[in-house]
Amino acid sequence: MKKPMIKLTLIATLLFVAFEFQSCKQKEETKEVEQEVIVEDEKPEYFLLRPEVEKAFGYSHAVKIGNSIKISGAVSMDDEGNPTAIDDMEQQIKNCYSDLEKILQHYGCTFDDVVVENIFTTNMALMLEKSAYRAEVYQNHFPTGSWVEVSGLAFPEFMVEIELEVHKSN
Repeated sequence: MKKPMIKLTLIATLLFVAFEFQSCKQKEETKEVEQEVIVEDEKPEYFLLRPEVEKAFGYSHAVKIGNSIKISGAVSMDDEGNPTAIDDMEQQIKNCYSDLEKILQHYGCTFDDVVVENIFTTNMALMLEKSAYRAEVYQNHFPTGSWVEVSGLAFPEFMVEIELEVHKSN
């Protein structure tokens, strides 16, 4: 009597394991199909804030692909590419955010849509001292990001450069 019961238990266990294995495999296949549906071939949309300057230096100020926007580092410069607010860290910071806001507006975004902000500065101590202006820019929340002190930027007059990554919600 025990042998048939053991055989039935063994068969039931094997069927259960086989069913669970098949179920897991189907879930994995479903996930793969879902990922394939989400991925779409989207063309990048390029934006030039100062076309002549950006063409001369060989970069686009922003590129949008899908809901993601990458914005090149903004520096304190005029429309001809000349440094402005020389030796004035606070004004250079304000000028950077002014340019960044123009780019965000082009895409229908605000600083609330910024998810990453990376700051490069030639004087971290002064940057920390003058960074309070960021609280006016990011009124609802701060993005992630890094602050890095560098030995130099594109021109020696530049003290700060700020780049952004943005996620535009539908």
